[in-house]
Amino acid sequence: MRTLILASTSPYRLQLMRQLELTFHVAAPRYKEQMDPSVSAELLVKHQALQKAKSLADKYDDALIVGSDQVFVDARHRLLGKPGTQEKAIEQLLEMQGRKHTFYTGLAVYDSATGDSLTEFETFSVSMRELTEKQIKHYVAKENPIDCAGSFKIEGLGIALMEKMAGNDYTSLIGLPLILLVDMLSHFDVEVL
Repeated sequence: MRTLILASTSPYRLQLMRQLELTFHVAAPRYKEQMDPSVSAELLVKHQALQKAKSLADKYDDALIVGSDQVFVDARHRLLGKPGTQEKAIEQLLEMQGRKHTFYTGLAVYDSATGDSLTEFETFSVSMRELTEKQIKHYVAKENPIDCAGSFKIEGLGIALMEKMAGNDYTSLIGLPLILLVDMLSHFDVEVL
């Protein structure tokens, strides 16, 4: 089997990748994410996912390298990334409550031996409950979601913030769309089952 590399330092993506029970290595991508609000979310996440994967090609010259990227588009159509601080997370959640928002997750598989690649994206929408500032502050203090686009961890207590969710693959909301990844890997003759 080909060497498989996950180009990510995200513990959430690592945990998801382990679900496929494949042998793989993890490496930090050598690509710095750039938020460009003038570019559509679809193009941005696909481009950044591919650049993350390609950034490791010189280190792994015969591997399938998986890159992923995620952005959050709020109800006002603003492109948002990770909050970085608890204060910013509280601010984001206060603005998000009672509204529907969309996550865009880009996925790329790059064959460093041939230069072939596949890139795609998934969307997942979330509708947040009406919440009090006290509830939001309690949530942020408890789960500290400063490294998560959208300022919440859906796989944790963040589920309590939601009124409803919709999408094809809940793993895209966490940051690595596994249904799409299984399809892409099969294109490169890697069968999960």
